[in-house]
Amino acid sequence: MAGMYETWQRAEVARRLDMMSGFIAMCVAGSDDARRARLDRLAADAEAALAASPPDTEAASDRLDELVRWADTEWAGHPYRPVEARPDEADRQTRDYAKDLWRADLPVHVRDEMVRIELSFEVRFLALCRPSGLDDRTRQDLFYVAGRAAMALDLGHLEAAEREIRRMEQVGSVKSRET
Repeated sequence: MAGMYETWQRAEVARRLDMMSGFIAMCVAGSDDARRARLDRLAADAEAALAASPPDTEAASDRLDELVRWADTEWAGHPYRPVEARPDEADRQTRDYAKDLWRADLPVHVRDEMVRIELSFEVRFLALCRPSGLDDRTRQDLFYVAGRAAMALDLGHLEAAEREIRRMEQVGSVKSRET
């Protein structure tokens, strides 16, 4: 299984590749076969490099750079030309890609256990947030600990997720004892 850094790199290239190849596909739709073939070749080469074992993110990045140069040359002023997202937005998007890649690499029994924990987490979280007399501080604490549990699940760290779920229940039970 690939490390988190390698998965993140692969996700970053895949995210940018999807965005740029989608834009170019829109631009070359209905044009000559040579342009469509060029796009197909570059995108297929990049995707093959990302799908290789181990993934060749450098080769995929090279194909991506070629797509970017092509878009910069022919469609620089296009109103729908993708611009690079701000760092925080790019990280959020990449995190979604990385989460999917990371999970795909996990063994089936681990993914099944993650689904069980996620379902349990959702039900418990909603039950803890439901009481109408919940003060803002407790609600914030519940959301904070729930976020930590969700992050642990995103990374496939089941023990940490279960630990955070227990912490979330403790925060909720303290409030229920106070009322």
